[in-house]
Amino acid sequence: MSVVATIRIQQADFDVAQEIAALSKGRTDVGAVVSFSGICRGSEQDEPIAALTLEHYPGMAEAEIQRHAEEALARWPLQGLTVIHRFGRIVPGENIVLVVTASAHRQAAFEAAEFLMDYLKTSAPFWKREESARGTNWVEARDHDDAAAARWTKS
Repeated sequence: MSVVATIRIQQADFDVAQEIAALSKGRTDVGAVVSFSGICRGSEQDEPIAALTLEHYPGMAEAEIQRHAEEALARWPLQGLTVIHRFGRIVPGENIVLVVTASAHRQAAFEAAEFLMDYLKTSAPFWKREESARGTNWVEARDHDDAAAARWTKS
């Protein structure tokens, strides 16, 4: 069977279970499916958050995620992968991002999902603004996210 890579950037919410089922349905070569879903938190460092607004550069964001999806497919023996990232205003409890990887074995699926999520967290062309009682502010990159992504750099 062919390897399926689905990349979507959308404003609408998504159904995690439906996306997992779509990736693995009818696949007898899949022995492991790993998923990560990122959800909007209601607070950051004990400060309530009213919402996040995610912006992206249309066209460029899809191409960059596709490039990293192709790298994941080249590095791990995957049978498929799905990356969905939302944009727009997202309130606490709503989905933000989904990464699903499918492989014959769990290690490849886990590692590929971590690789893709580390990339999305540090380098994907998205900008995030938090709304709180103090007003709005752009979210800066975090050192621990950069450190997590650095482990995937080939020497």
